[in-house]
Order: sequence, then structure tokens, then C-alpha cells
Amino acid sequence: MSILTQEALLVRDALSVRGLENPLIELNINHQTRKRRIEDHMRAIVHLLNLDLEHDSLLNTPKRIAKMYIEEIFSGLDYSNFPKIAIIQNTMQINEMITVRGINITSTCEHHFIVFNGKVTISYIPEKNVIGLSKINRIVQFFSKRPQLQERLTKQIFLALQTLLNTDNVAIFIDAVHYCVKARGIHDVSSTTTTTALGGLFESNTNTRKEFLHAIMYCNH
Repeated sequence: MSILTQEALLVRDALSVRGLENPLIELNINHQTRKRRIEDHMRAIVHLLNLDLEHDSLLNTPKRIAKMYIEEIFSGLDYSNFPKIAIIQNTMQINEMITVRGINITSTCEHHFIVFNGKVTISYIPEKNVIGLSKINRIVQFFSKRPQLQERLTKQIFLALQTLLNTDNVAIFIDAVHYCVKARGIHDVSSTTTTTALGGLFESNTNTRKEFLHAIMYCNH
């Protein structure tokens, strides 16, 4: 069993306490066995779609899907893949808003297992700690690599950053296109879904909130 980092444990426990963790169950199955079983199930699904699994194009499709699920698009279900985070003391006493705009996400809707993708804007105002800018992107990517609801994804990233930075002063905005809306059902090709989470000064201070909203508008133009 992989040993989880202190940061991974802190975030996992914070999400569990707040009821924001994905609906997980505990299976004592290693990755290789898990991939083999997924491959078997995918082979059955492809067969039930009346597709010829002996055809060159489909021969390795179940194996490719199993590998993709475990190692790539659902790798965020395993906290051993949580990014290595170095928390840095705020010795420079930075107290202004730090913003990372235009973070690309690709995730999977847990209702239909179809992609949704979009952009994330994140701001925080440091207190005792700061974090490397690329680590914010990595945290976003970790939580997007799960079967997700956009609302939950927003809250998970939000709480993870509050926990690691030890501050309430975090804000996040996600604007995404859902292919379960675009490619099936109503077939709406132009609508997007936005979700927001505001904490600390972003929630209580009008000027700080306006500054964050301006950053969002700048990113979307």
C-alpha cells in the first residue's frame, strides 16, 4: 500500500469531514487486478453493443480503456497520486490577491461518464503560507481526474487550498461545457455551466470580491 503524504492526508480528511469526498468504497484490490477486471467488463459491454472484438480496430479497446481509467482519467481517486506540495512560509508578508487564470480542466461527468471541460480561475490572499503557482494547477488536475459533479469539483479544490494554505481567503470560479448536455439529451451546443466558491475576504469584503470578479471577466474576454 502506498504511503500518503501529510498534505494528501490533510486534504482527504478535510473533505471527508465536510462531506465533500466522492462516494467511495474500500476495495482491497491492486491496480493490476483492477485493470484486468475492468478490461473484462469492457469486453462484455463492447460485445453487447454488437461490435466485433476480433476486428483489428477493437481488439485492444477494452485493455486501453482499463489502463486509461486507472492511470489517467480517474487517477485522482487515488490519493497516492496527490501532487507533492511544498508549503512555503509567507516570510515576504504578501497580503495582496494572487490569481491564477485560465487553468484548463477536462473531467468526466459521473452521471453519464461523458467529458466536461472548461477553465478555472483561482485567487487567494496569503496569511501564514504561500504555495508554488504550478501546484495550484496540479491540485485542480488531481480533482478533475475523477468521475465528477462540477459543483463538487469546485468545492473540493476550494477546501483543499484553504486547508493547505491555512486561510479562508480563497476564491474559485469554473466555467465548463458539459458534453452530456451537448452530445445527448437536449443537444444544447452553446450553453456553459459556471460554479463559484468564495471564502474569507472574498465573501465578506465587497472590494475584494469585485477584484476577483474583474479577474474572471478579464479571463473570459
